[in-house]
Amino acid sequence: MTDEDDALDFAIVVYREDECWDAELLPVVLTSDLKGLIHALRQQPSESGTIGLVAVGDEFFVALRVLGERVDVFLSDIAASWDFPLARQVLDYLDVPVPDEEELDEILQDEETVLPAGDLSIFADLGLDEMELGILSGDIDLLPEDVLSSIAARLGFSEPFERAIESVFG
Repeated sequence: MTDEDDALDFAIVVYREDECWDAELLPVVLTSDLKGLIHALRQQPSESGTIGLVAVGDEFFVALRVLGERVDVFLSDIAASWDFPLARQVLDYLDVPVPDEEELDEILQDEETVLPAGDLSIFADLGLDEMELGILSGDIDLLPEDVLSSIAARLGFSEPFERAIESVFG
């Protein structure tokens, strides 16, 4: 990967303090380290659980939510597990098998289809239901950063999320 590719990768922690949402950029190395990402999210106290949003280039995104010992994880595209360590780690964490070549070819045959994995109801209690998350993650015309921006807007932390994004993209 070149430095230009890395510029599109980001990880953001979102948390709630004193009834207000806030967001901070996490080190880019966490875009390929699920255990490190979960550890970083556990370090941030939050009133309604800590949220992690990760975009890897224009390929896929991962959403996490840490509530005490519970960790919910959502991966936008199973096919990314062949090329990206974070996607593979998420499937391992979810105990979902990485697709073999035949299965991957079948998934990729229809360029209009992405196959998510994990907890579609990860944000249901915050106002983003399973169907809406499924529709957003399946929109192949949206970049991962755009989907995450839509999720942030829907959940009510658009401003802190956009400030964190600006620190990535300038």
